[in-house]
Amino acid sequence: MEHGAATLAQGLITAWALVAVAFFALGILVYAAVRSRTRAVDLERTVNDFRSLDIEAFRNLVDSAEEAFLRDNLSPQKFRAIKRQRMWAALLYAWEAGRAATALAKVGQAAQRSLDPEIAASGVQVTENAFRLRLQTVRVSLHLLIEVLLPSLSNRSHPSLADQYERAAETLFRLGRFPSVLRTLVRSKSA
Repeated sequence: MEHGAATLAQGLITAWALVAVAFFALGILVYAAVRSRTRAVDLERTVNDFRSLDIEAFRNLVDSAEEAFLRDNLSPQKFRAIKRQRMWAALLYAWEAGRAATALAKVGQAAQRSLDPEIAASGVQVTENAFRLRLQTVRVSLHLLIEVLLPSLSNRSHPSLADQYERAAETLFRLGRFPSVLRTLVRSKSA
């Protein structure tokens, strides 16, 4: 009988601990959502962040032909060390592309609130591209992390991230061409 009561008490403690963790996680999500809604949107900074990321360098780091060249011309130990460094660098590029996608989504959401239907439609497109880019960065980051941990595996091609990044950048630059976008985004900062 004592054993059953102890097991029940331990189960209740575990259940309450899980409920507490769930409420804590919910609180963090609510805080993050409210914080992101009140943050100002800066189109110029987002455009500059997009332009500053060297996507061609990322393509070079994940190029399978480049990997084959290194594999053929380096000792296995040296190749693994170099590949780890290259994949870490590519992982950092993917991380930065993910951060840029988050900023892009905020710009797109702000543009969607515009009274100008053309700007609002472009905002929808920007937000969709940002979402696709963010998903792609998560997928590629996981693959790159596996390659860091297991450098002997053959490199999987990751051009889709670079292509998605370029599509997202194109829609962002297209949105930036509207003369009233900056005024709209500035108004949305105070809303």
